[in-house]
Amino acid sequence: MTRSAGSYCGRFAPSPTGPLHFGSLLAALASYLDARAHGGRWLLRVEDIDPPREQAGASRAIIDSLRAHRLHWDGPVCYQHTRSGAYDEALEALERKGLLRRCYCPRRVLGPDGACGGRCGGEGEGPAALRVRVDPAWPTAFEDRFQGPVAATALPEDFVVRRRDGLYAYQLAVVVDDHAQGITDVVRGADLLSVTPRQRYLQACLGYRSPRYAHCPVLLGSDGRKLSKQNHAPPLDDGCAGANLRRALELLAQPPAPATAATPSALLEHAVRHWAPAALAGKAALPGDRLYPPPGIS
Repeated sequence: MTRSAGSYCGRFAPSPTGPLHFGSLLAALASYLDARAHGGRWLLRVEDIDPPREQAGASRAIIDSLRAHRLHWDGPVCYQHTRSGAYDEALEALERKGLLRRCYCPRRVLGPDGACGGRCGGEGEGPAALRVRVDPAWPTAFEDRFQGPVAATALPEDFVVRRRDGLYAYQLAVVVDDHAQGITDVVRGADLLSVTPRQRYLQACLGYRSPRYAHCPVLLGSDGRKLSKQNHAPPLDDGCAGANLRRALELLAQPPAPATAATPSALLEHAVRHWAPAALAGKAALPGDRLYPPPGIS
């Protein structure tokens, strides 16, 4: 599928569980460059629908970091905590189609991948989670722009779209918001490749068109695990924006910018003109050794 100039719409959608780290910058940069190289729009969405996991002030810190690195987005920031009405409408649509069922199982009794498998029979007391009924014959294989053909895989037989505590599940919220914002291309970390079939299934259930997906490599820490806020990845040093961008472009195997590109804006301008997504083909992870620039280099 090809996109005409100006029809592309991408997005960066961080969760405010902490400030941006270098792995976050890598994903944001790949998404930004792909959108701008296609002459498209690039939106910012803060996925703040899980208050127990969120960190006070993280949304502002994320926005400040993006601005410091000159990763400017189009239009206003979308905050998911304002979108409950849209999520409820989607749940009602699934209910009308007979695709929802209630689950009263506590987490400790659930099977692999959080599946209920009919353990509770849809009966119980107290609050219930809402799960979407999955058609096991639905085709899950798809083509990823960076990772190539993704083989068919079995979906969880019933995955959660609203939790027992009343919070909306990520799978539902991301699908509803990508549709509402007109997202045509999703560029994000390869750690989310495995949940993409669930999102594509929900899109089909709701009658939405699926965007194109491109999963860029995730950055690994020295312990071999994905660099993440949960693994205590250090926050970006916004005072070293230029050095951060140069290192991120190097990790993404992009053509090096000349020394005359001395500011973040100049670096990004060069990177957009020379964006080479083919360099990411088949790469799911990158070692994070020698990751951060020496202090004081900008």
